[in-house]
Order: sequence, then C-alpha cells, then structure tokens
Amino acid sequence: METNEISVSRIYKLDTDSKLKAFADVSFSGIVIKGLGVVNGANGLFVSMPRHQGKDGKWYNTVYPSTKELKQQLSEVVLEAYKGS
Repeated sequence: METNEISVSRIYKLDTDSKLKAFADVSFSGIVIKGLGVVNGANGLFVSMPRHQGKDGKWYNTVYPSTKELKQQLSEVVLEAYKGS
C-alpha cells in the first residue's frame, strides 16, 4: 500500500474548559475528512474520528482508519498541527 501525504487543511481551537480542545480537517489522496476532534483525555491528548449521534442516542464513527498505522499517522499529524498553532 502506498503511503500518501496527510496534511491538516484547517485546525480550529476551542477556547473553553471542555475536554474537546479543537476540530481539524485533514486531506490526503484527494479526499478531505472534516471534523476530527482533539480531545484532552485521562492519558493526555488524542484524536477522535468524526461521528454522529444515532436515533438510539449512541455515537457512531462516520470515518475510521483501516489500519493501526494509518490511525497513528493521522494522530501524529493532527496533534503536531494542534501544538504548533
């Protein structure tokens, strides 16, 4: 599988006391994924995938990486952009 350049096309920091610290949009392979979240969890910052709330009240990811390596790469790129902005 060919590795594609992942870049953050937009990062929007939130000025709140919420655990959600920012939203990010990333692009790669001609696709833009909007709405990744930067969250301050119990073990530090992590990246959450875009999700929607179902009729049952539960939250479901609308996008998710197909491999652990891709998830790690997405997280690194988004967190680096968050810390650098």
